[in-house]
Amino acid sequence: MQIHLKTNVAQNYRQVFEAFDEQLFRKLAPPYPKLKLIRFDGSEPGDVVEVELQTGIKSFRWTSMITERTITEREAWFIDEGQILPSPLKLWHHKHLVTANSTGTIIHDIINYSSGNKVLDLVLYPFMVAAFGMRKPIYQGVFGKL
Repeated sequence: MQIHLKTNVAQNYRQVFEAFDEQLFRKLAPPYPKLKLIRFDGSEPGDVVEVELQTGIKSFRWTSMITERTITEREAWFIDEGQILPSPLKLWHHKHLVTANSTGTIIHDIINYSSGNKVLDLVLYPFMVAAFGMRKPIYQGVFGKL
């Protein structure tokens, strides 16, 4: 299943891209489940980001590896791929893409995920959209609203 969310922000795409660091990662954490950051290497290929999702009842590990990072004249991106995922997820591929436009930058969260069950993927879809949709006001607060 794929989700593609876009957010327009005021800053230059290179400034936005270079700001994807641990501080921004912490700001983007959803209010629930509580996220405990275990490891944050960065956004270069081979870097690892590991978190513990704390529900209050049970904790779940989520480990992703950065597999790609590219910067061009008009866009930049890095991809994190799930290595250890909380149930029911079996596949996670998240492309963090920033593209230049005439007035600023568009931040794209392009997420491909799978539980291995198409019906369950459809059930998860609105929760995924809500969780990542919460990033829009944070992005605009950090990088300026257009």
